Amino acid sequence: MPSFIKDLSLRRKSKASIKTDTDPTAQSFNNGKPSTRRNKSSSTLSSIFDKTTPPTPLSSMSHTTLPTTTDGISPTPPPIPGNRPRLTTQNTNPKRYSLANVHESEGVVRATPATSPLAPKVLSVSDGSWVHQKVLLIFGTCADTQQPVDGSLTVHHHQDNFPAQMWPVNDSHFKALVYLQPGPNRLRLDFSSPHVQNNTTHSSWLNINFLPLISAPPIQLCIILGKDSPGTYDAVPDRAEKEGNDLKQAIRKFRMAAYLWQAFTGEQMNRNGLGRRCFRYEEEWQPGTLSYRDVETGQMRNEAKIHVIRSDRTVDEIRDLDLAQQHHGARRNGDLFNVAMDAARQHFKPQNGRRQYVSCLFLDAHWDKEVGTIRGHAALGGGDGTVQLAIFGGQAIQSYPSHLEEVVPAFTDCTKTDTNYVANDANESGSNWEAVNIGIGAHLHETGHLLGCPHQESGVMLRDYTRLHRTFLTREEYSTRTNESGMRLVLPHDECAWHRLDALRFRYHPCFQIPSDTTPPSDTAVRVWSVDNSTLLISSGAGIAWIEIMPEGDIECHHWLEYSDHQPSAPNAPRQIALTEQALREKLPEDKRKKKLKITIFSLHRRIS
Repeated sequence: MPSFIKDLSLRRKSKASIKTDTDPTAQSFNNGKPSTRRNKSSSTLSSIFDKTTPPTPLSSMSHTTLPTTTDGISPTPPPIPGNRPRLTTQNTNPKRYSLANVHESEGVVRATPATSPLAPKVLSVSDGSWVHQKVLLIFGTCADTQQPVDGSLTVHHHQDNFPAQMWPVNDSHFKALVYLQPGPNRLRLDFSSPHVQNNTTHSSWLNINFLPLISAPPIQLCIILGKDSPGTYDAVPDRAEKEGNDLKQAIRKFRMAAYLWQAFTGEQMNRNGLGRRCFRYEEEWQPGTLSYRDVETGQMRNEAKIHVIRSDRTVDEIRDLDLAQQHHGARRNGDLFNVAMDAARQHFKPQNGRRQYVSCLFLDAHWDKEVGTIRGHAALGGGDGTVQLAIFGGQAIQSYPSHLEEVVPAFTDCTKTDTNYVANDANESGSNWEAVNIGIGAHLHETGHLLGCPHQESGVMLRDYTRLHRTFLTREEYSTRTNESGMRLVLPHDECAWHRLDALRFRYHPCFQIPSDTTPPSDTAVRVWSVDNSTLLISSGAGIAWIEIMPEGDIECHHWLEYSDHQPSAPNAPRQIALTEQALREKLPEDKRKKKLKITIFSLHRRIS
């Protein structure tokens, strides 16, 4: 044994021998009794909060150097205590800013302190919730809704890692889009109003945990160009001069539109009681565009990737194909859907068993005033099981917001559409904000098709996207489509929505998987037996989720039976049911009960018609 080890006394440091600096503002424990100690390193979150209301300090411990004598030799260490002291957990705050301490499903949520009764109250999401999307939609109230007041809400992001965003407060109600970083996010919400005494700021805090999804397949976002395209889109001269209408600007606008899809869908899934789940996008490390200040400073962020694909068709060929399609009234061999499908296959090179979900925008779509139609545009969604595809034109993209700061201005811009330069699509885009609805909303409708949604009796899949703006506003503007003044106060029940059956499809779709979902059983098949003349026996190892009932003549489904509780993590669904014809017909109105029926049976992971 080396001599320097033979003469050296070694021991483990016990908790009792660890010391901290004293400070009356922090609390630690010794042998289960509280004592005043200083936390050596203050919370990294404190820089973004009001100093009068600091966050709970994080506990830390530092090793203490043993005292030495004048000859440099350490004195004999004290004996190790027999029983290590236990840390008392009753009435204490968590020692670390840990995700485990704010898991909403366990009922452990942090209090959201407020500086006054006028401070913002978030109603749409609980403090400490887990979400799986970068941009989260929240809504709530400020001040007293019985004495409504207008003002503004400013969202200060976690550790100031994203520029603060300001959102309007109308009649004491607000809606805001919140940018999240992976992990815990502590947000400060400030309400101010000139109508409040002294125009002071009233603050509250919100804790949200963002867990990005990396195991679910992404929706790929693509811009398709003709091989000779200059990469520009239709825009009125003033707007083209002010903000540009080139490919770079189109990418920013399409990306912002995609995050609005995500914020809207995530909130809709939660309202349907199906958990905070949403589809995801492929992202890449690139100069950020979700805030205009990121564009100015060149701040790098992980944001949705927009694939730019050059087609093997020219711009004229793309526009002529679509014009011929519109005149013939049907898809033909070589139409825009096939052009996009070929481009997607060449770009992503899908392999067997690796399905791709691709939503495309044709940037070369062009309003032809002389012909009176939009050329290079088609609104279609579907797929062949290997590539699920949605396509839409970029004729309205000039009206889209480019950044979060432009969302409210874009949805309240009443500038009339100048048909000398841009389209009034289906006569539903008479103003800029209405063009935003049609462009972003109709493209979302086609994306719903690529995810397996048919047309429905209501919601996005029945053109309810003409009200998409209400999702992000608390007050709407005059509509040229309806020739009516907007609503003074827009509440959640006034908004656009996904139909319940769309939400159920999303609940069990691979793109909407979240980490807490149980692994689907190997046997997901649905089996049907006829027991007698009027009874069916239906079984599935995965469990029966719901049954859609379609009487002859119906195009959309109006009647269905739900069997699963659709719990966010582990839905409870029967594996076998007996279904009688009488039970089916009782769900129908009297005038349809004698018609032939078509039923579609959905297990938790498969369907059969």
